[in-house]
Amino acid sequence: MKLREIAHSRTGDKGNTSNISVIAYDPADYPLLEKQVTAERVKDFFSEIVEGEVVRYALPNIGALNFVLYRALGGGVTRTLALDIHGKSLSSAILEMEIPGH
Repeated sequence: MKLREIAHSRTGDKGNTSNISVIAYDPADYPLLEKQVTAERVKDFFSEIVEGEVVRYALPNIGALNFVLYRALGGGVTRTLALDIHGKSLSSAILEMEIPGH
């Protein structure tokens, strides 16, 4: 199943760093997110975009994971020629990730 079936996402950016949150619709799905949406999988999923490290922060009290993607925005808003210079579409893109169903 697609990640979007059990979660929504928000994103932000600073310079060349993108910050993506994945939030479970139902808190009962948080353990599945925690197990399946790892920093390694996110790094692999965005392998054509992210040149740096991906760090995951778990926020179990709100059923969310937060990912910080370093060197992910082509140098940042003032330096990149990318169409989505703020990386807002990354929050939609991550929801296309395939995860095993429950």
